[in-house]
Amino acid sequence: MDRQLYTSEIQPETALLIGVQHSRLHEWEVRDHLEELALLCHTAGAVVVGDVVVRIGRMNSALYIGSGKAEEIAARVREEGISTVVFDDDLTPAQGRNLEKLIGTKVIDRTQVILHIFAQHARSREGQMQIELAQLEYLLPRLRRMWTHLERQKGGMGMHGPGEKQLELDRRRILERIDRFRGELQDVRRHRTEQRRGRRRHGWSLVSLVGYTNAGKSTLLNALTGAEVYADDKLFATLDPTTRQLRLSKHQQLLLTDTVGFIRKLPHGLVEAFKATLEEVAHADLLLHVIDAAHPRVEEQVAAVDAVLQELGVQDKPVLYVLNKMDEPDARLRAAMLARKYQPAVEVSALRGEGFDALRDALADALQNRAVRAMISVPLSEARLLASIRSGAAVHSCVYEDERAIIEGSFPPRLWGSCKAYTLDPVEEVEES
Repeated sequence: MDRQLYTSEIQPETALLIGVQHSRLHEWEVRDHLEELALLCHTAGAVVVGDVVVRIGRMNSALYIGSGKAEEIAARVREEGISTVVFDDDLTPAQGRNLEKLIGTKVIDRTQVILHIFAQHARSREGQMQIELAQLEYLLPRLRRMWTHLERQKGGMGMHGPGEKQLELDRRRILERIDRFRGELQDVRRHRTEQRRGRRRHGWSLVSLVGYTNAGKSTLLNALTGAEVYADDKLFATLDPTTRQLRLSKHQQLLLTDTVGFIRKLPHGLVEAFKATLEEVAHADLLLHVIDAAHPRVEEQVAAVDAVLQELGVQDKPVLYVLNKMDEPDARLRAAMLARKYQPAVEVSALRGEGFDALRDALADALQNRAVRAMISVPLSEARLLASIRSGAAVHSCVYEDERAIIEGSFPPRLWGSCKAYTLDPVEEVEES
């Protein structure tokens, strides 16, 4: 596998961070990105010993930065005994190889740090497969960088041909593993599709939690549903999706799914690898966008989440914004500004359990506005449909006569398809919010 950040109990890995300021970027933007990169490295287990901002007019195709600046970094690495140099931007395989040769130590980029964190935190078989798939796809074009010290092997029995390189052997093995993981993940996607169909048959509304990493999604899921998802004040603390049932105040029930957190510069390969997980977002009736209202760069975080949602093709789904961490200093002042821009919005503190009644009411209203209100007459012999109505619809009244149940209620779109044949009066279809 690709060389990644690792830690030792004796001596932690030390990292020097490199941010590159292009002409279109302000220095404060680069500094902000470096602060986030430092958090990523800390989560990965490395000790950040400093950072350098490099200003460039145009990218150097061989080194990404100028050779003079690379020499300065090399001198600092030798002087301070730094073990790893981490670039905030992605490096091409050639740039990484050239920089390692010039600087004389390991050089990695932001994507490699994120991949390593994902590999540390994935617990389920599905999550581990998705991470390894992303790692293998990242590694494939970088194999030459790992095997430059090897000479051409001798030919012979069992070899594809005389003189095949170790590089070619490894490339073939990696391609085989990529194909296998893609096939297994396709099976996972089919299984999830069947699960969703079962939920739809029971009339469940599906709501997905989305948001920037460390915004408090897992803490909110735990507090609302009693789930025991691991939550910590670190980036990407949880990766594997968790779905729990939530009953609302208006006799409505929904399934709430926590998904992987997003981040600026989220590698496209990770989005692709996590398609099986992120399909929960694509099939949701409503997105619950959890926002860290206490963060000084909160609008940039919202924009980063919106960018990933657009990449997934779900930018037009209805959204309820949850302004979280209202217990932290300055959050309320910032939330007042956010609530004017992002509507509908609810203020909560997932850590302290504040604002949950308003959140449940807002969820009920958002889902109610997507329902069909009608009066239906269902034969008592339709026991399965009646059970689905009791669990998945907002029933306003129900009387029994002549072996039938006369029900007035609001029916979610998926459940309405099974109910509309029993309609007694003109229906009131409420437009989606």
